[in-house]
Amino acid sequence: MKFSLVTLGCDKNTVDSERYVAQLTDSGAEFTTDLAEAEVIVVNTCGFIDAAKKESIDALVEAGRLKEHGTCRAVVGVGCMVQRHKDELIDALPEVDLFLGTTEIDRLIPELHERGFIEDRPVIHPGVRLFTGDLPHVRYLKVSEGCDHGCAFCAIPLMRGRHRSFELGELVREAQLLEAQGAVEVNLVAQDLAHYGRDVRDGNGLPELLEALLAETTLPWLRLLYVYSAGLTPKLLEIMAREPRVLPYVDMPIQHASDEVLKRMRRPERRQVIRERVAHIREVVPDVAIRTTCIVGFPGETDEDFELLLNFLEETQFERVGAFTYSPQEGTHAAALADDVPDAVKRERLERLTELQRVVTAERYELRVGRVARAIVDRVEGGGIVQARTLWQADDIDGVTRLAGAAAVRPGSLVDVAIESVVDDYDFQTTLVRIISAPPAKPTRVRALPVLTASAGSYGR
Repeated sequence: MKFSLVTLGCDKNTVDSERYVAQLTDSGAEFTTDLAEAEVIVVNTCGFIDAAKKESIDALVEAGRLKEHGTCRAVVGVGCMVQRHKDELIDALPEVDLFLGTTEIDRLIPELHERGFIEDRPVIHPGVRLFTGDLPHVRYLKVSEGCDHGCAFCAIPLMRGRHRSFELGELVREAQLLEAQGAVEVNLVAQDLAHYGRDVRDGNGLPELLEALLAETTLPWLRLLYVYSAGLTPKLLEIMAREPRVLPYVDMPIQHASDEVLKRMRRPERRQVIRERVAHIREVVPDVAIRTTCIVGFPGETDEDFELLLNFLEETQFERVGAFTYSPQEGTHAAALADDVPDAVKRERLERLTELQRVVTAERYELRVGRVARAIVDRVEGGGIVQARTLWQADDIDGVTRLAGAAAVRPGSLVDVAIESVVDDYDFQTTLVRIISAPPAKPTRVRALPVLTASAGSYGR
């Protein structure tokens, strides 16, 4: 049986999709990226905001059309949107044969076996994953599931449940597996990385996990995505400052800078605390890049609140900001509030914020011109066009580094580059200085889990 998988939403969904692919291929199925060839199409949905839900529904509908007019025999919807809206989706999309939420990931194989698509159910370790994208040297390690923060606007706890940390030893084994499969950069992801280990209370938190990954793998790049500012502890920042393999990069969502809006959002920090923590991060890790996210148009956001946000962004000078307009999500606390900021005002505020941050990012990037920086090569195209990323640029969200004079490099190579200029406000133009390391000759589809060489519980004790 040939199957294809469409992944929508965040990097945590990417991890889940890789596990689905591993399960299906171990059942004898063959993965294809061509939807027109697939007998079974799996759509991993996102339900975070309305735009994501629409994209997920469109993907399911399109897969249903291929069932009518192609080789597809079954469509499966999985993931966050299914977890929240399964009953409505069953009624609305009869062309979809099976819906499985995020808590039902282990049911995919037996359900397809029952329908005659695969021969038997495999015995497979839950940490086993197979890569499906176009950058095998860039992978994601999900360290926990769910969230306990309870932000007023966010439906993640309703889709993913309460926060649950994964066992440290299992995460180290999974990271070793990713390395064996050709990973060079591994991005640690969770709803809040800093909450790792708090529910287990075994003495292992995010610093201890990082120490274990440094000791038990040779992965050259470890990047932290999604850390609340309260979790950027002295111990964590000390590791980032000391260890070159832990990249000087923090993705720290603030969502707003007006104390009144932050209070209504049920966010844990206030403006002055955020200001002090950003300053402390830059003091301890001087070369750090800090990215954040903001929401405009939250219920009750006044012109004054919005101006406070703009002024704070101009003052704080984040390297990058992802911005969104607020949309009410069913079941959240904020859904009970009057959505009193007109859509036109939300769009205008988003445009103003985006334009301000475009200038700020360009200015921050200009400070790095004239330097030599470490970068990872992502793509080598025809005509000697090479696309890379510096250690300050996360995959898919922070722009790219254009690299000249490097036609001989291959994707996955680590290189030093001389930064010559900033182009299009968000990208670097660079030239090759030296090649630091080459990628694995051919990334492997390793399934076996290596054995730890030391006790996972000993780090940081």
